[in-house]
Amino acid sequence: MNTAPIVSENRMKQRMEAGGLAVGMIVRLMRGVEIAAIAKSAGFDCLYIDLEHCSFSLETVSQICMTATALGITPLVRVPGLNAADIGRTLEAGAQGVILPHLETRADAVALVDAAKFPPMGNRSLLGPNPHTLFRVGPAAETMQAMNDATLVTGMIESVTAVANADDIAAVDGLDMLLIGTNDLCNSLGVPGQLDHPQVREAYEHVAAACRRHGKRLGVGGLNSRPELAKEMIALGASYVSAGSDTGFLMSAATATAKTFR
Repeated sequence: MNTAPIVSENRMKQRMEAGGLAVGMIVRLMRGVEIAAIAKSAGFDCLYIDLEHCSFSLETVSQICMTATALGITPLVRVPGLNAADIGRTLEAGAQGVILPHLETRADAVALVDAAKFPPMGNRSLLGPNPHTLFRVGPAAETMQAMNDATLVTGMIESVTAVANADDIAAVDGLDMLLIGTNDLCNSLGVPGQLDHPQVREAYEHVAAACRRHGKRLGVGGLNSRPELAKEMIALGASYVSAGSDTGFLMSAATATAKTFR
């Protein structure tokens, strides 16, 4: 008799719920499933596949997601925008969580949850056999509840407007995490590239307070080039940090190696 859980476990979500810090690697370059094994061996908790800034097909996303899940690495996907069909298909392809860029208002957060969660929390359409159930079929109500529990729904805070609305956004049921996109936030604040600007720190503190009030996770993004600064923001109560991308890791190591041999 098969006693496996009806839905694959979201290891990243479990780690954060236990009080740990989840560390993620952004994927924009490598299209093969090998990237999941590299993330596993390197010690990452999750892969963050970035469809906002890369040209991956949904088929590529699906193959990486299913491999990552099998290896115990949580696959998250940043979708290009707030489109219910894209969000649903991305999750059905095997993503264990979605990240919405440029979330601005409570209405955006409500629409995101509506697209990513099954009834009664949302209105996502149920696909019977799917990667999350290892293509097994189970009772609809039980399956939808288990998939809702395992799906990590994240909104990115990347503008002055979003920061101002952080409390209303964090109050939305079904939204799990607010991930600050520091580079775009700097642009919105009028201080491009000034990651350590006092206004950026103030924005982090404001969003962190909203997360604490409403029991949501805080995520740190865009500070991989400044690990000492990232640690300061993590100390505000963050549960997740993006530590860099496959492109950045490859370029950094390749450049250093070429310089060594020169």
